[in-house]
Amino acid sequence: MGLLTQDEYKAIAAGLDLPTAAFIDGAFRPAISGSTFETVNPATGEKLADIAACGAEDVDFAVTKAREAFDDGRWSRLHPSDRKDVLIRLAKLMTRNARELAVMESIDSGKTIYDCETVDVPETIRCIKWHAELIDKIYDQVSPASDDHIAMVVREPVGVVGLVLPWNFPLLMLAWKIGPALAAGCSVVVKPAAETTLTALRVAELAMEAGLPRGVLNVVPGHGAEVGEPIGRHMDIDAVSFTGSTATGKRFLTYSAESNAKEVTLEMGGKNPAIVMDDAENLDRVAQHIVNGAFWNMGENCSASSRLIVHKSVKADLLARIAHHAKQWNVGDPLDPETRMGALVSKAHYDKVCGYLDKAENIILGGKADKGFVEATVVEVPGNDHELAREEIFGPVLSVIEVSGFDEAINLANDTDYGLCASIFTANVKRAIRGARSLRAGTVTVNSFGEGDSTTPFGGFKQSGFGGRDNGIHAHDQYTQLKTIWIDLADDADEAVD
Repeated sequence: MGLLTQDEYKAIAAGLDLPTAAFIDGAFRPAISGSTFETVNPATGEKLADIAACGAEDVDFAVTKAREAFDDGRWSRLHPSDRKDVLIRLAKLMTRNARELAVMESIDSGKTIYDCETVDVPETIRCIKWHAELIDKIYDQVSPASDDHIAMVVREPVGVVGLVLPWNFPLLMLAWKIGPALAAGCSVVVKPAAETTLTALRVAELAMEAGLPRGVLNVVPGHGAEVGEPIGRHMDIDAVSFTGSTATGKRFLTYSAESNAKEVTLEMGGKNPAIVMDDAENLDRVAQHIVNGAFWNMGENCSASSRLIVHKSVKADLLARIAHHAKQWNVGDPLDPETRMGALVSKAHYDKVCGYLDKAENIILGGKADKGFVEATVVEVPGNDHELAREEIFGPVLSVIEVSGFDEAINLANDTDYGLCASIFTANVKRAIRGARSLRAGTVTVNSFGEGDSTTPFGGFKQSGFGGRDNGIHAHDQYTQLKTIWIDLADDADEAVD
């Protein structure tokens, strides 16, 4: 399916029927308080809709319905192949409505329609399908017990799960969480980011149409204090999976400790290094990867390549090539398919990124910002202690640090509070493997920028997160518990006393 014109996308946007209510127990419902909040198009500042502003009482209601659904087994004890069929139908319905979802995602988040059509929506559907197909292919185990015993190690769904989403990839992060959670048999209560609520509500509606039983997938919109914290503190939620900032993620550990010690999986921030050594091949190709890693999705990406650690002998040549490729990342109307960089998600986040630009001492490319849009920016910093080299900006800003050798590059890369992703560019295979092993990050790419795919686990070290992984078979671990079933086979007669 090819891309449309800017005018055609605008016509679709104008005709969208936007969901605005919470989705609980299989139906759209207003917040119990009747409160709402505005959601706006970050590219235009225009109001899109008034969304139900839920609170603790709505969370209670959603958890009660999710618990009822889990306990009566309408989903949790459904045959694995039947759960698979429902999720496959959901993926088909999302495919049928892919263009609507792409436009809705773009106007709600500021993301480009190009990315929504070619990356976000297709990858979302692929993720749902991948976990659906995995449902009936994960086997339990039998331990090597004695001849008089059988010990089975079985997986069981953890129960009711709170899923707290970020605003930078609303659809894709929804899929990363509901895919394995629903596949495992859990019931879920989803809190989308207040900035980007629309597509989660639409997917919940499609899930009901696909045959997902009521109460299994609930979406409770609202702000962090009113919805996120009640989810984190709820005594009847068994686990929480959170993606977002490191500061907010840490709060969920407190919520868990002060409530029912629920399991918590955190996927948080990053300040990801891209190391380019003096023997890197094809610097033009390297520059393309660096630019894509730094500026894709306006840099609003926890795995963005935000630190370029480059050998001094190739720095000038590489920066010239980066400048050339960065020109192709134009800023403009997100609904124009020719636009590569849209608007930052909110006025507050735009102001935050502009604050970092004000601290830049040596801007060598870009640096301009206007009305929610920030152009691709490259900043040279004097060292790794500089604020722009240490703090997660979450915008299209690449900080450049010069090094003289391999060990210095690895040490600088690891000198951070984060450990989500890293990349190394070198033609030396031994150096590449040594570097990949030495880098303290959950995902390391060699001679490329990337995050893996649906088959590979995604998550970080240090303050980038812990407690589990998204994607791959390993994602199912955070939504299941292991149970040992020990069966005694000894013949009672053999144990009788003469």
